[in-house]
Amino acid sequence: MVPILLADMGAVFYSACRTACQFVRVQCIRQQVHGAEGVPASGPALLAVTHISHLEPIVVSTQLGRQVRWMARQEFYQPTWARFLLDNGGAFPVDRFGWSLPAVRTAARLLDDGQVVGVFPEGGVAQGALSVLRGARLKQGVCTISFATQVPIIPVVVLGTHELNHVAPWLPFRRARLWTRFGAPVAPLPRGTQRRAAREAQAKHLEAAFRETYMSLRQMHNLSDSIVP
Repeated sequence: MVPILLADMGAVFYSACRTACQFVRVQCIRQQVHGAEGVPASGPALLAVTHISHLEPIVVSTQLGRQVRWMARQEFYQPTWARFLLDNGGAFPVDRFGWSLPAVRTAARLLDDGQVVGVFPEGGVAQGALSVLRGARLKQGVCTISFATQVPIIPVVVLGTHELNHVAPWLPFRRARLWTRFGAPVAPLPRGTQRRAAREAQAKHLEAAFRETYMSLRQMHNLSDSIVP
């Protein structure tokens, strides 16, 4: 009974925060979103999102009607206030430099429960040569999750969030611009395939899917490659 009550409270908190962020977004930001309808309305969904700033979780959460359970770096849980926000927002921690298996198991359990899980496979904020959009390799944990659950990975490219680190874009009159594209799902190899081989093969396909999604988004809006810092 208590876990159910806490889950309900978390959903209410998440919904309230999303509504508040949507209000601010409407006042300050012009955004273009493509492919969000490809995220299933119910059942499991695994999102792999680019990470050029720390704001992508907020941006993507306000673009979907479903709650996203974000995998967040363990370091973010150190301040008490941050732990409160992350826990009540439905996030769960991952130890990037230690034992990540608990986070993988949590993600798999959430997907088995039919929820949406969001992961940043670049391993942190990635700009320049560190970005998958610039040819960098991805961390393969998201592929481990996909293979274990047989849930395809949906690549999500978000552009423009780095500009929101300044004050001016947050002033009214919608000065800021954001562009998001949800790409085609990248399916895992079937169970029975050797795990390492399956993970590496899917990672290569996912990297290519990110770059294709990025190029498509640039062409749709005539964006320069300098849009990625």
